[in-house]
Amino acid sequence: MTESIERTNAQLATVLADLAEVVAAVGDDQLRRPTPCAEFDVGELRRHILGWLTTFAAGYADPQGQAPAGIDDYQTPADPAAEARAAADRLTTAIGAGAAERPLSLGESAMPGEFALGMILWEYQMHGWDLARAIGQPWSPPEAAAEESLAFAPMMLTDDYQGEGKMFGPRVEVPEDAPAFDRLLGLSGRDPAWAPR
Repeated sequence: MTESIERTNAQLATVLADLAEVVAAVGDDQLRRPTPCAEFDVGELRRHILGWLTTFAAGYADPQGQAPAGIDDYQTPADPAAEARAAADRLTTAIGAGAAERPLSLGESAMPGEFALGMILWEYQMHGWDLARAIGQPWSPPEAAAEESLAFAPMMLTDDYQGEGKMFGPRVEVPEDAPAFDRLLGLSGRDPAWAPR
């Protein structure tokens, strides 16, 4: 396993451990609350987070790197936090065993395993914040994780994927001297000052 994969995997393990705590804090009375992802309420965002986490874990754990194609049939389990912890453990264990050194396939689409790992680290920092902010929980990933994703995210944030009505909203202006995570939020089309109404 390369040093860069090992470093990213360690950052991801920390982020996913924090994510499980946020998932555990979601109350049934909060499921219809809005989130920074306008298309998702809290319940839908939690399903999205867990569904893709289990999908990525399955893909990296598979000897051929083959993951399910999507999460259309995924149902949130009775114990979402336990699901988050189990999927995180499966994912980081597989990566620790070298799974990110081979391609990861989602359906018929494949990408380099290390590239997918960088994408997952970025995505779960963003969605962890989305969920935490929506339910009033703290969220503060390690600065090193935010810095790593600041370097990675521009590879994904092309005009095809970012802008009005696209997967990522337009960039939000954030002061250049803001903390790394706030700059990552702005780069990813999120307003660090967002709060539920």
